[in-house]
Amino acid sequence: MHHSESVLRANWIKSKLSWTALLMLLATQVCEASTTIFDMNEIQDTGTLETEVLQGWHSVPGPVATRQKLVTINVGDLWKGQEYRVPVRMVVPENQKAKGFHLTGGSTPSRLNLDTKPSRFERELLNSGVGLVFTVVQEPGSYGQRAMAAAASKRFAETLDPHYKIQYWAWPATLMRAITTAYAETDHFEKGKVAVSGSSKNGASPSMAILHDDRMTAVHATVSPIWDSPLRLCDRKAWDELESQPGRRGIFSGGNFGPEFNRAALAAGHTWPDLQKFTSDIADDVFISRNLDQLRQRNVEMLFHPGTHDSVAYDLAWGGANHPDIPVYLGANTGHGKRGHPQREHDQQNKAAFLLKHFFPEQMSGTLLSPPEVKHSIEDGALRVMIKFPGKSPAESGRIWWMFDRAPDGSPAYLSELIPNENVSEMQYDPTLNAWTAKIPIKPGVSRVDFFSNHRKTIRHKNESYATYLSSPYTRVQLDN
Repeated sequence: MHHSESVLRANWIKSKLSWTALLMLLATQVCEASTTIFDMNEIQDTGTLETEVLQGWHSVPGPVATRQKLVTINVGDLWKGQEYRVPVRMVVPENQKAKGFHLTGGSTPSRLNLDTKPSRFERELLNSGVGLVFTVVQEPGSYGQRAMAAAASKRFAETLDPHYKIQYWAWPATLMRAITTAYAETDHFEKGKVAVSGSSKNGASPSMAILHDDRMTAVHATVSPIWDSPLRLCDRKAWDELESQPGRRGIFSGGNFGPEFNRAALAAGHTWPDLQKFTSDIADDVFISRNLDQLRQRNVEMLFHPGTHDSVAYDLAWGGANHPDIPVYLGANTGHGKRGHPQREHDQQNKAAFLLKHFFPEQMSGTLLSPPEVKHSIEDGALRVMIKFPGKSPAESGRIWWMFDRAPDGSPAYLSELIPNENVSEMQYDPTLNAWTAKIPIKPGVSRVDFFSNHRKTIRHKNESYATYLSSPYTRVQLDN
């Protein structure tokens, strides 16, 4: 072989090896990019639902006549041989297909056995051709599956495999498989918007599912996680501060996306670096805050009610500082087991207005508020606050709430020490500033002030008015003493 031929052959081999290496690298990257908690092809596979019909399609009379069907489905296997089955009830108008539907997991197997009697708001949806789908996102122990739930928790603590954790896999998958179930009923549903709502686990589960399932178009979630704060990501400095606080901490405060599993995982032999790697790896799969760009590109609509004193949504100060553009309504002194401040907004109708606006934007008069900008300054012993909405202020009112020296996020005192009855004031609208203003007198000796404001906007659907409220970002101001 001539020298020139040897060079050509060597270069050809080198080129081939380079291309092989490049292709292997790309294949690895594609594999890594597609690795997720859910296989969406499986989620949308009607052939694996293993549907069992408990009640076939039948007419149900009432103020709005409907057709309803009750089935159970196989969400999938928690582990080999362990099915996760749930009931699904579907409701459509009597004389037409439903186009899209409102979905929630906030029911129980016993309730779903009975025909649904739609609420006033649900009748509005049905009258305009939107269906209803109900399933069960509840602790399995509440309906006789305690042993399965305990076994799943044990497997997760030992492996840190999110597929075994019911909060990470089974509950969001339940909602997504319910969509697959409804859309398999082609004589009763056609593709449309799918809005999901709920509280607690039924707020967290759709907030996670909507990141993976682009059939979902809106989420309204109450007292549930929103953002990837340091506590949720097992940051040791944040955890050291939390554990240094006096009082008894509940099992949810500090948890990543539900009950705190740190102790069980550490007892099973894992380390803090293991926990940090797990929470870092899973963050993109569970937190709204990590997916805002893709959600907005999909035109997903969102509204969250985290509560101001909630054991699950326990990180308001961090969330307000880092994600002021996520729309929230903060009911003063609300959360799991909390009664609320006596002056909270009792006429608030956010959920109904949000869902009606999502399904029927052309039928609505008025739009929902967008998160405002917050400015503050300290003058003459007072904290002066200015809240400014985009454009000419569309808000109809302003009310500000505050606390002095509130304990750190998630701590026992953070959850138990409520906003005092007197720490609330009506704001004034200043047309020259196009802003809502207020003044908070600073008590001697305090080191910080937490505050937020709530603003009303009335919108109409047909002949009904709905009072909606949006909050300014929760703000913590450190004072120089």
